[in-house]
Amino acid sequence: MRAEEKPIGSGRLEVRDLSMTLGGKPVLQHVTIDFWPGHVHALIGPNGAGKSTLASTIMGLAGYQDYEGDVLLDGESLREVPVDERARRGITLGWQEPARFEGLLVRDYILAGAKNGSDEKVRDALLRVGLDPERYASRAVDKTLSGGERKRIELASILAMKPRIVLMDEPDSGIDVDALNRIFDAIRDLKARGATVILITHSLTVLKQAEHAFLFCNGKLIDKGSIDRIGRYFENQCLPCDHQDGRESPFPVRES
Repeated sequence: MRAEEKPIGSGRLEVRDLSMTLGGKPVLQHVTIDFWPGHVHALIGPNGAGKSTLASTIMGLAGYQDYEGDVLLDGESLREVPVDERARRGITLGWQEPARFEGLLVRDYILAGAKNGSDEKVRDALLRVGLDPERYASRAVDKTLSGGERKRIELASILAMKPRIVLMDEPDSGIDVDALNRIFDAIRDLKARGATVILITHSLTVLKQAEHAFLFCNGKLIDKGSIDRIGRYFENQCLPCDHQDGRESPFPVRES
């Protein structure tokens, strides 16, 4: 953390007995989690286990607002709080596939959610993710950018936003080693500034950036603990659980 920066502080995020049904199928079943403030957490499990659904529910995205149970920030229910207000309260979500915005400049994209925005803030955020401000600030957030570039620009916007709660869905998806190392630097930066970071991942390398992990399968939280202990599920590449077909679920593991 730079000497002139003050810690931003993190919120106390709690998930209480959360259940959700989508398309007639239960996708979250009685999930209860306390995310320790100022720590880096990981959500792991097979595809369809409910990890991204949980993140979308915490963020309050459209289609993920009809649930049982509750999500609380600093002890206050977020049930009636719309997504834009959640963002203002310091919750943000980094997408697995960052969006394109035809005609929107990188500079304006970064400043959209920043507090006390300025060209200097844009420059600083881009430098933190390893992008030259002279080359990128005036470019459009569109198809002319590679997936890795958009991933870094999205991360720059998150850093400029100074969020309290950061959800990252598959942060290593579609990027090279240099970009991944920049993301890891940003995760450490966010933690140093007091943010709570939640990583959704299938990658052992990403998992190792966390301090604590939650294991999901079939919409349920089935285990939690240190990354060393929970990481053993990666070694087995399967999750014994109660799938409807009665079989163990294959666990896609990436050694990114």
